[in-house]
Amino acid sequence: MSTHNVWTHKGTFLLAAVGSAVGLGNLWRFPYLAGENGGGAFILIYALTIFAVGIPILIAETMLGRASRLSPIMGMRHLTRTHNTSRAWETIGWLGAASAFLILSFYSVIAGWALHYTWQMFTGSLVGADAETISAGFDALLASPGLLTLYHTLFIIASGLIVGMGIHKGIESGLRIMMPALFVILLVVLFYSIANGDIGAAASFLFTFNLADLSLEGWLEAMGQSFFTLSLGMGAIMAYGAYMSSAASLTRTAIAVAFVDTAVAMVAGLAIFALVFGADLDAGQGPGLMFVTLPLAFAEMPFGALVGGVFFILVLGAAISSSISLIEPVAAYLVERFDMTRPQAVALMVVASWAMGLLTVLSFNLWAEGTLFHTLFGRSAFEFIELLTNIFMPLGGLLIALFAGWALTQSEVMMELRTNQRWFSLWRFLVRFVGPAAVSFVFLRTIPQVEGYLIPTIGAIVIVGAFAAGRTFVVESSQEK
Repeated sequence: MSTHNVWTHKGTFLLAAVGSAVGLGNLWRFPYLAGENGGGAFILIYALTIFAVGIPILIAETMLGRASRLSPIMGMRHLTRTHNTSRAWETIGWLGAASAFLILSFYSVIAGWALHYTWQMFTGSLVGADAETISAGFDALLASPGLLTLYHTLFIIASGLIVGMGIHKGIESGLRIMMPALFVILLVVLFYSIANGDIGAAASFLFTFNLADLSLEGWLEAMGQSFFTLSLGMGAIMAYGAYMSSAASLTRTAIAVAFVDTAVAMVAGLAIFALVFGADLDAGQGPGLMFVTLPLAFAEMPFGALVGGVFFILVLGAAISSSISLIEPVAAYLVERFDMTRPQAVALMVVASWAMGLLTVLSFNLWAEGTLFHTLFGRSAFEFIELLTNIFMPLGGLLIALFAGWALTQSEVMMELRTNQRWFSLWRFLVRFVGPAAVSFVFLRTIPQVEGYLIPTIGAIVIVGAFAAGRTFVVESSQEK
């Protein structure tokens, strides 16, 4: 049995899961993708996939955490033994831990940029600046390994301090302050955008239902976003689920997480694009939207420096709530496996991830191109690490769905879900067949760069998974008889 604590309030898991899900992707990636891929049509496909794929796998991952009461790695080791399944299923825990470690390494670097812009906004450095000045400033930031390393260091230390303080004093207390504050700040920015921007154009950009603009790639983007936005497959949800009260409803909590996460993305999209259109700027800037286009919009508006600073505090808060969820799976494993104290485990995870993050720092300047890394892998270190996470997370989600759908017995799932037979049957169908098929399809379609060796690898994993699932199904059937 785990020595883990349980959240002091059963609603805390909701805050934790929302904190993990709400991050940089909600504040610019989701709105941008929606606007460029049919608006309302994209959102409809996203919502359908959230229901059919995201929520069932979110329930499954939370269930595995709560059933084991252990970190993802140790939890899967425990579950494979108690369910008489192949130890190959422990891959779920290792994939989650690896994803969390790698994502934190570059997420901390990117989030650190918000520190730079928070300072620039509050000091008034960008007031009245033109597009060329702001763009040149962003390029100068990327070209400075010293500045990037400083911000990366400050951000990851702040995240580590919260997790190092413990489940209750650190993570739980931090989330109870941060998440309500983030929602208030988001509403303040929205009201400012309504008063000073073009909210009508933003609503039209996001919500006009234009099926003709939704290509197959846009459809896949919507499906992929619905999976990645919920932080599935990176160990965070399983780690947080280990602290979830047995009295809390898995289904209601998962639906609430998906709803709040989507609502934040919608509100952020309206606020951001109202400012962009109000300043007659280009909405199609992709990653540059937050760090070039938005600062330019704030520079041209009344009280823009103040509200811009507040907005980047929102960005920082959302990033920290996500980063603490990335530290927890590995830190919890180190505590359980090697009997470390929590501060020691967090320090080890943070230092290692910080060191890995230096590869991302150098990818934007000294190792930008023409280096040995480019020669070997055909991409920068940052792009390569990101590619690995784009492989590990869907694989982890796929295996979570298969294990929860096939290895857990009907009586066990019914006890965890505490629901009627109709919802249980629907959930099990979605998590056994629809979720794995959708995740596999998106996965194979969105990583064409490595399909030469990826498809055989996936094929082998699916065959092993099917064999393990079949073996488990036979055991389950004999037990239930």
